[in-house]
Amino acid sequence: MMETNNNRGQVGIGTLIVFIAMVLVAAIAAGVLINTAGLLQTQAEATGQETQQQVSDRIQIQSATGNVTEGGEINEVNVTVTKAPGADDIQLESVTYQFVTDSEVTTNVLNGSDSGSNISAITSETDDEVITDRSDRYTLSFDADDSIGGNLEGGDRVSLTLTTAAGASTMTELRVPDSVVDRSAVSL
Repeated sequence: MMETNNNRGQVGIGTLIVFIAMVLVAAIAAGVLINTAGLLQTQAEATGQETQQQVSDRIQIQSATGNVTEGGEINEVNVTVTKAPGADDIQLESVTYQFVTDSEVTTNVLNGSDSGSNISAITSETDDEVITDRSDRYTLSFDADDSIGGNLEGGDRVSLTLTTAAGASTMTELRVPDSVVDRSAVSL
């Protein structure tokens, strides 16, 4: 009499169930990986774009002058600006400025309330306060009392930082000549 083993069919069905379960787990894991990769790509593109703006959307300072009072002090600082090469349009009203002197730090927004600053176009393609082209030139005027913390005297040094809405900063040091006698304006 021959004995037959009927257990082999049950083992095959169990193996098939385990195989199907492994395929399902692998498919779910692949879906999660694809979604994660897409999310990371989107975040990387946004980060790259923000980084590019922080580097390139800068203001370029062309010149700086000071208005000399009869008492021999600077009561107003005028800075001529344009946008740096490769920069997108720059909304000047959203630019922040910071003056640092030996005794005080003043930070405010251009044309903000009580900022002591004023924006005026020298050459501009538009009527609003947006630098849209490299040929656009604007003068940023700062009242020394309101913006800097007081009038400047001969030999004073002031650090000026202009920061755009994108976060790009431009810093310059303004130096008042030692003697401002008999002058109505000086280059800083």
